[in-house]
Amino acid sequence: MAIKERNHLQDIHATHDVHVIKNGLVDIPMLQLLDAQGNLLSQELDLWDEQTALRIFKSMHYIRILDERMVSAQRQGRISFYLACTGEEASVIASTAALSNADMVMTQYREQGVLAYRGYRTEQFMNQLLSNALDPNKGRQMPIHYGDKELNFMTVSSPLGTQIPQAAGYAYGQKMSGELALTICYFGEGAASEGDFHAGLNMAAVLHCPVIFFCRNNGYAISTPAHEQFAGDGIASRGIGYGVNTIRVDGNDPLAVYLATLKAREIALTDNCPVLIEAMTYRLAAHSTSDDPASYRAKSEEQEWQLKDPIVRMQRHLKQQGWFDQTHIDEYCTTQRAEILQALKTAEIQPKTDISEIVTDVYQEIPAHLARQRDELIAHIKRHPEHYPATIMSNKD
Repeated sequence: MAIKERNHLQDIHATHDVHVIKNGLVDIPMLQLLDAQGNLLSQELDLWDEQTALRIFKSMHYIRILDERMVSAQRQGRISFYLACTGEEASVIASTAALSNADMVMTQYREQGVLAYRGYRTEQFMNQLLSNALDPNKGRQMPIHYGDKELNFMTVSSPLGTQIPQAAGYAYGQKMSGELALTICYFGEGAASEGDFHAGLNMAAVLHCPVIFFCRNNGYAISTPAHEQFAGDGIASRGIGYGVNTIRVDGNDPLAVYLATLKAREIALTDNCPVLIEAMTYRLAAHSTSDDPASYRAKSEEQEWQLKDPIVRMQRHLKQQGWFDQTHIDEYCTTQRAEILQALKTAEIQPKTDISEIVTDVYQEIPAHLARQRDELIAHIKRHPEHYPATIMSNKD
């Protein structure tokens, strides 16, 4: 018997027995279009074109090289901190390729591939990582906290999950202003344990916000494995609970990620509603340069996932399509390595931002209490210059 009442948005089927809905009862399939050898698992597909596929592939290589060089630079003491995307390049870059450049991107902190695909230059990466005077944030953010207005890339925020309700709100604004664009919000499964996740999804569902919530389920929240974080069926099952259209995809399959994001974007804009994508992937690198994964996971586990490397899978697919040129990609990688190293050296010799700029760009006029704190800081540095050799102060101070 179907019942529909004021507090039920759907037809409710009444029963005379106690029915327990068990965990895992709803089967959420994972979209996979390429096997580990790069073979197409379905021939009934509208494939990407060669230009798009090669751009994705080269961007994945670029980020892998950038990450390797910057982790090395941190170990040498040239930068203070870094977060690598190793193993998750397909999730980030292939999804970006399915977007419009007009779409707003809000990220967690492992999505440098979005910027690379959209045209962020190597020197821009270096200026931010070195916190020099050419950094648009004037060195007031720690490394990897990128932001770029022209590329519609919202500045990274360290606290986990804060971007999720912000994305819902921004997408609501896009809808109200009639923009033919949406917001995509990236986060890991660890951030989905924050209250912001639940608030953001509920807000987006109730207000019909055109937003894609893209969860990189890489198996670990720093050192906490997924099975110690939650008992439900991943993150996708939560979307269903909030009334959000949901897709689960193999996050190491670039083609599947690309087509899943295309479909999610179509739904979000056509129906003015949120879509949750859960990309099942694996973090091959450490959580950050402050982390040692050997303390919480086995080498055998890492080796198993090395066999699913998204760059290797993509290369095999390109070969089968007749789009792969080994000489060309070797030359590209050699060029990028040299460019990254040179940009790092150039960024290192740039001056730091003047300390007087520490509280600018927030208020039209600097409040008295902030001006007082700035002046006290400058006076302190002048008394103890030996402890602040890199600090730049203008002559008027």
